[in-house]
Formats: sequence, C-alpha cells, structure tokens
Amino acid sequence: GQLAAEQPDLVRQKRAGTSQLGEPMLLTSIGDALDDATVPNAFVFGMPHPNEPIGMATIRELTRLLCRDAELRHALGHNWHVVPVADPDGTRLNEGWFGGPFTRSHYARHFYRPAPGQQVEWTFPFAYKRQYFDRALPETQALMRVIDELRPAFMFSLHNAEHGGVYYYVSRPAEPLYQALQDIPAWEGLPLHLGEPEIPLLTEVAPATFVMPTAEEIYDFTEQFGGDPAASPMGGSSASYAKQYGTFGLVVEMPYWDDPRANDLTPTDTRRRTALLDSVHDGRAFLDFLQSSFAAVEPDLKAHSPYRKTIAATLTGSPDQLNQLAAWAAASDETDRLATVAELFSAHDLTHMTRLRAGGQYLRLLDGELGIGNGTPTIRAQRAETAARFEEWLAAADASAQGQPIPIRKLAAVQLGAALATVEWLRGDIVR
Repeated sequence: GQLAAEQPDLVRQKRAGTSQLGEPMLLTSIGDALDDATVPNAFVFGMPHPNEPIGMATIRELTRLLCRDAELRHALGHNWHVVPVADPDGTRLNEGWFGGPFTRSHYARHFYRPAPGQQVEWTFPFAYKRQYFDRALPETQALMRVIDELRPAFMFSLHNAEHGGVYYYVSRPAEPLYQALQDIPAWEGLPLHLGEPEIPLLTEVAPATFVMPTAEEIYDFTEQFGGDPAASPMGGSSASYAKQYGTFGLVVEMPYWDDPRANDLTPTDTRRRTALLDSVHDGRAFLDFLQSSFAAVEPDLKAHSPYRKTIAATLTGSPDQLNQLAAWAAASDETDRLATVAELFSAHDLTHMTRLRAGGQYLRLLDGELGIGNGTPTIRAQRAETAARFEEWLAAADASAQGQPIPIRKLAAVQLGAALATVEWLRGDIVR
C-alpha cells in the first residue's frame, strides 16, 4: 500500500481474493507499462505453505528494488505482480515462531502446516485416471484468477525447507539456466542440497535441480508402488495450472538451518537402501504411537481445530507414503550402493522432521482442547505422554544437528537472485 501511494504511476494494488477466514489477499503490480499487453508478466507469490515465510522477505526486497532501480526494471523487460501471502489464515498459526528464537524446539512447538487437501499450492483443479479434484480453496481460486488474467511468462512460488542446502524445481528443462542457479547460493556461502530428494520420482536435471513433479506423475508413482492414488485429496500444483499459458515456473527451496553434511558426497559405510529403510522403520514407529494416541482422544475432542485435520490426514496418508518409499528403496538399483554423507544425513533428518512437525501440531491440538476446558482424563494423559515423547524426539534431533540458523538476508538474497537470473534467461540474456 505504501509503495502504491508513493509511486502511483509505477505501482498499482488491488484485491485478488479473500481467505477462508475473511482475510484480504492483495495483488501489487509494478511496471512502467502495466497497460501494455505486449510486455510479459512475472508473477511471484509467497506463503503457499504457511510454515515457509522467507518469501515475504524476498518479495519485500524485490518490490523495493524494482521501485528504486529504473535501469533494472527496463533491463528485465517484465511487469511484476506479487501476492505476498497466499495462505493468510495458515500464516497466522505460524506467527509464534516468526520472531525467534530460531531453534528447532521453538519452531516445532509453534508449527502449522495444512492437510494436503487444504494446501494452497496443491489444490488446483486436477483430473487423471480415477482421481478428480475440483475443491479449489478460496485462496487457490484467487491465484487462479491472477494467473488467468496475467498469463505470466514467469511464475515464482516461494518455498522453504528446514535443514540442509538449497535446491530448485523448474517446470520444464532450462539448460542454460542451471549453472547460474548453482552459483547463486555460493555467493551467500550456502551449500546445495545433494542428499535425498523430497520424493523418489523426481528427475534431476542438474545438481540440486529437479523438474517439478506433476500430480499425474505422483499418481503413477503411487500406483506403481502399491498405494491408492485416488484416496489422496490433493489437486494439481500452481505450475501445472499455469502450464496452459506456457508459463515457466520456478521454486527455490531454502533451508532455515545450514548443515555441513548437505552437500558432502563422501561415501559412508551405510548402504543407501539401508538408510532409507531405517528411516521408514522409524517413521512407522512414530505413526504407530500417533495412531494409538489419537484414537484414544478422538471421541473426546470438541474443538473445530485445523490441527485435527492435519493429524487425521497424516494418519491417513503417511503410512501409504512410507510403504511406497520402502517398496521403491527395496526395488530400485539406485539404492544398491553406499550412501553419501549427504544422503545419510537427509534420510535421518526426515525422521526428525516428521516427528517434530506432527508431534508439535498434535500437542497444539491437545492444548487447544485443554484451553476450552475440555480436559478429560484421556486428553490429559495423552498430552502428558506426547509431551514426554516430544522431548525425546527433540533431544535426538538436537544431538544430530550440526548447523546454525541462516540469516534471513542470505535466504532472501538467494531467492531474489534466482528470480532475476531466471527472467534474464527468459529474455535470452544468459549465454553459456
């Protein structure tokens, strides 16, 4: 709002939509030729997952830079459009850790991430084989309207990871761009993520650079390794939706905590398959506890809580995902070798992340019940048991940690640099 008031000829602002709880979603547009349909559009949005706030800082610096540097605006040759917060309601449920301290304990105790069917990034319309999804959230519908209006040449969905290094998703092959993307983190002293990818089906086109998985590919992978893809409530992604306009999509995953093992390719004495199956085993043990505890308290729950939806979705989807990972790890030739330090670290950290994320939200669910006076004996007993186990999970994660919190300035700088480099590439200015 301040930029639009200070520079009305350059900056415009309008309401793009409304969140489920009534929060306005604002679209800010910056450009010297906003009414010129021949000028390509760049669309940037933050907080597609509400536990991933670095994008807000990136958007703040991007808009300030564009407003004060006319030469850069002209060189980039795009009109820029930003939605700083794509999930306002979920963001408010993470505000407890935004001000620090930036420890894993504080993060996990104030963490919230919606169930898959409630995530803005993954609730775009989708139809494939036995799956049909048309329950786009109001926030998702707002992004759809913006995409339909802009038909962007470039779309940047701003995401964060937790421990490790930087990695990228591109919506289609972009060979000349990869080296620039790999160089940018090094400028800020950050490693690339060279450990296990988020999901096994990813196609790696360069170190720490993957082609974005589509909902269709996820469906086929799930089906191939014994899952029921039609049981998933997820839709398509923003990149899949924008593909109809020829949009090039980029995601830069930024870690909150650095770790020297993130890009260490030294072989260990543990086989990659063993490391992955050990992670599956630990994940199943955690889910067994969560399933048992949640089954005990569920008849007593009274509050209409977003954490309840998340825990229920975790217990529905996570066992199937672990089974798929185990089936892939056992069958794939790619896992029949010694794991690198980076792969072993990321396999172990997956267990820590899963337990702390879900465990923290489960404690918030139970605390919410206690907060409204619903302190039944079962809820109080399960809250005490979960809190004790949570301390054990936290101690194990802290004992494994070797990194430090990364300054927000560095994280935003890498995301901003990647956006500018990509737009330069789209204009043909990067030549390798």
